[in-house]
Amino acid sequence: MTPSHGSVVRPDRNADPVAGVRVVGTADRARIVALLARAFADDPAMAYIFPDPADRALRLPRLFGVLFDSDASSGIRLVTAGGEAATLWRAPGQTSDSMLTMLLHAWPLWRALGGSIGRALAVSSAISAHFPREAVWYLHLAGCDPAAQGRGFGAAAVRGGLDRLLGSGLPAYLETAAERNLAFYRALGFEITAEWSVPKGGPRFWSMLRPASS
Repeated sequence: MTPSHGSVVRPDRNADPVAGVRVVGTADRARIVALLARAFADDPAMAYIFPDPADRALRLPRLFGVLFDSDASSGIRLVTAGGEAATLWRAPGQTSDSMLTMLLHAWPLWRALGGSIGRALAVSSAISAHFPREAVWYLHLAGCDPAAQGRGFGAAAVRGGLDRLLGSGLPAYLETAAERNLAFYRALGFEITAEWSVPKGGPRFWSMLRPASS
């Protein structure tokens, strides 16, 4: 998940990636939205939804603003101490938005998606069709600032969520459209459970599950 939408925080190159992963507050919204927009700028699913790079740069911050807000009451939102990486988790039973939530976010979603709403709905429908039937914690979004990648911040943000799931007795689930992410998630205990594509030429996805005992 761009340009000057929200405040840009320069990563601290001497920071400990494990220390200080914390729950996101309302004051973090602009920072997290900008972070996710940068992290997903070249994501295959986002490139499919917003084929034009300039339009994508404009709309991703709007989209992640909507998703950040909708996830506020559905699970856990975490960020590393210096704002280098963030994860948004949805709790079991909260993995899809209710009709009320969708209505409350209808205008912001339209403003975010514009003419790309058809492709966005196709991706959303395919994700729902491949979602596990059993109860899971859902890693809805995970992003690391491109300037901070390769230094452990992304893994720390994911582990911060996994640590909070201990004792739930439930697995963690995610899907990704970026093949380069597979080794990263495998190192965190996730395994591929399915490979699938959005119909009519849409992007390929991998479903991954981390057993509760991992």
